[in-house]
Amino acid sequence: MAIEMRQQMKMTQQLVMTPQLQQAIKLLQLSRLELQDLVRQEMEENPLLEESQEAEEVKEQDLVELSEKEDAPAPAEQDFREVTTGEETRESDWDSYLEGYNYSSGEQYYDDEDRPSYENILTRKGTLADHLMWQLNMTKLSDEEARASAEIIGNIDEDGYLRATVEEVALACSVSESVAESALKKIQEFDPMGVGARSLRECLLIQVEQLGMAGSVVDGILRNHLHDLETRKYKQIAKSLGVDVDSILMAAKIIAGLDPKPGRVYGSEDVHYISADIFVYKIADDYVVVLNDEGLPNLRISPFYAGEIKNGAAVDAKAEEYINEKSRSAMWLIKSIHQRQRTIYKVAKSIVKFQREFLDRGIEHLRPLVLRDVAEDIGMHESTISRVTTNKYMQTPQGLFEMKYFFNSGISTTEGDFIASESVKNKIKEIVDSEDPRKPYSDQRIAELLSAHTINIARRTVTKYREMLKIGSSSERKRHF
Repeated sequence: MAIEMRQQMKMTQQLVMTPQLQQAIKLLQLSRLELQDLVRQEMEENPLLEESQEAEEVKEQDLVELSEKEDAPAPAEQDFREVTTGEETRESDWDSYLEGYNYSSGEQYYDDEDRPSYENILTRKGTLADHLMWQLNMTKLSDEEARASAEIIGNIDEDGYLRATVEEVALACSVSESVAESALKKIQEFDPMGVGARSLRECLLIQVEQLGMAGSVVDGILRNHLHDLETRKYKQIAKSLGVDVDSILMAAKIIAGLDPKPGRVYGSEDVHYISADIFVYKIADDYVVVLNDEGLPNLRISPFYAGEIKNGAAVDAKAEEYINEKSRSAMWLIKSIHQRQRTIYKVAKSIVKFQREFLDRGIEHLRPLVLRDVAEDIGMHESTISRVTTNKYMQTPQGLFEMKYFFNSGISTTEGDFIASESVKNKIKEIVDSEDPRKPYSDQRIAELLSAHTINIARRTVTKYREMLKIGSSSERKRHF
């Protein structure tokens, strides 16, 4: 059979991922704060996009009507095909926009009670290094000791440990090792207790010395039997130190109260506050879903440019092309944000419908739910639901939860029903919290207790959930005092 080349015509249908479509999909998975940053950046780069000074409120009824429109496009990959950016649709888009189409997120005004809290307007938190330098400046030292002390403070990490040797400090400051050692001893007397240590043992010994317990049983355990204490060899330690086991248990209790990371009280990590994207209120016997649009500006096309384009103002070709490009970009952003908010609202409404028992009665009644259930309920693709629930939080009567929290696999019960995996984890945590710390439950025993509550679960599954909850094993949880 001869091999030959031939041309053939064939019709196929495929989805083209335009930059505008990629932007619309990207908007779905952005958090509200990330969306604010993106809108701010777009407003800086696009002169046609501006914030309206007229405050408009998006009412609940408007959202309900908007979500129930059958012809409303959903922001999934296959749902944006009707949106085009060609020149043939530009005039009709402008006409519909100028006739009144606009997106408003509701401008916010603050009274005294709604102003940001004090900690949110601080420019900078005090660090461990700042605290140590403040104490150093009030300490009388020689010039060499002051240089060595400053070098030491610069090499103390956020946990309070010195991450350089005395030799390295002496070399960096051009001082003798004895001067560097003397400076280190002075810093180890600073607050917090245990700062400037080079190991865990030294950190705990510094705290014991400052507590006036040098030479005690506690001191002896830290110097010679720290590893035996970790493995709970209390009888062996008691025999070595010549004391009874009760004294060792009392000393172990004191050691457990010491701080192994003294610098963490001055941690430099910023506190990140979670702001809800959705509020769920119970009114009478029904739940109402409300979008949180705080911080999102009222976007609109600049009336100046819109009027110039509608009136057919004479501009050169390059200026006209630039204005047309920026106008399409602005209109697409406004529509994409509108669709994003509508989709979040529809997904939240569906979650509330599926998880009503959870909202009424708590986590024990959380229902097993997968993305497909919500996707089929609102007629969207699973990937769209996944994007919408990413980095979004819902404030409910039961507390603040990430939207992904409501999606759980199901575990069978002896009654033939299914219970959400999060409910099982919560039950395991309750069992561990109520156990006797002197006789903690094994994973097999926890599985048996769950079975008594009609939950069929294997021991290895209990182990997996326990580790996900960061709960130690029974031997790690056992307490002797």
